[in-house]
Amino acid sequence: MKKVLFSAIVTGVVAFASCGGNHEDAAKKAADSARVADSMAAVQAQAAADSAAAAAAMTADTTKKDTAAAPATK
Repeated sequence: MKKVLFSAIVTGVVAFASCGGNHEDAAKKAADSARVADSMAAVQAQAAADSAAAAAAMTADTTKKDTAAAPATK
């Protein structure tokens, strides 16, 4: 009977020890998640700015007069 009680107590102690250590990991995961979200937002903002700059450059390029065109004939 003592061995059964002892093994039940040991099992309970191991169960509590294995389930109770995640408090630090949860805080680290939340911080990492926030850091990744900030990084993603920065990348998306940079991509939007690059896209807008490229669109503006294309618009400016297409509105220039074509200097290679053949001269008009009379």
